[in-house]
Amino acid sequence: MAAQRNLKFADISMTEAEYLALELTADVKHEYVDGHVYAMTGASNNHTRLTANVLGEFRNHLKGKPCEAFMTDTKIKVGKNYFYPDVVVDCSAPAGGDYFAQSPVIIVEVLSKTTQKSDLTTKLMQYINLPTLKEYVLIEQEMVRVQVLRKNNHWQSAFYFLGDEIVFEAIDLTLSVEDIYGRVDNNEMVEFRLAKGNVVFE
Repeated sequence: MAAQRNLKFADISMTEAEYLALELTADVKHEYVDGHVYAMTGASNNHTRLTANVLGEFRNHLKGKPCEAFMTDTKIKVGKNYFYPDVVVDCSAPAGGDYFAQSPVIIVEVLSKTTQKSDLTTKLMQYINLPTLKEYVLIEQEMVRVQVLRKNNHWQSAFYFLGDEIVFEAIDLTLSVEDIYGRVDNNEMVEFRLAKGNVVFE
């Protein structure tokens, strides 16, 4: 689900052209699935922290390189459907034009109670059919767990926890799970910081 937002069904159906016209002027972003529009509303602080942490690390790593990291308002097209991932790395040149990531190689979704089912089913099946996609990343916010599905591993899941490092092969970047969860306030991270004798958010 997209950064700083949760999916909420809006009982609206429209054509693809009508949807694209709506998005140019709408105050609230929408995802478009099978002819139906889904409005997007505010997300938790932890959701925003996780998204910002990943985006910051990706952007720093990709500075001066052909690929670029985006979050929140850059949509991707899958068939006739449109989604706003939390973070997407695009490697088109120029990267994605004005509104789209045209050649995504990494898609990141931060899970929430309202979007978890969609992220693990509908979006998963849509995303893995993108010809350029190499990695689909799902990040829990209530616990410390990162799930990575890789094209070169037949989209099988690999899980990462505190103490682990994750190699994002599509952009040759290694990040620790601890860095991804910097400043995140859940029970596991509170206990982890206390065990380190660190009461200051990193």
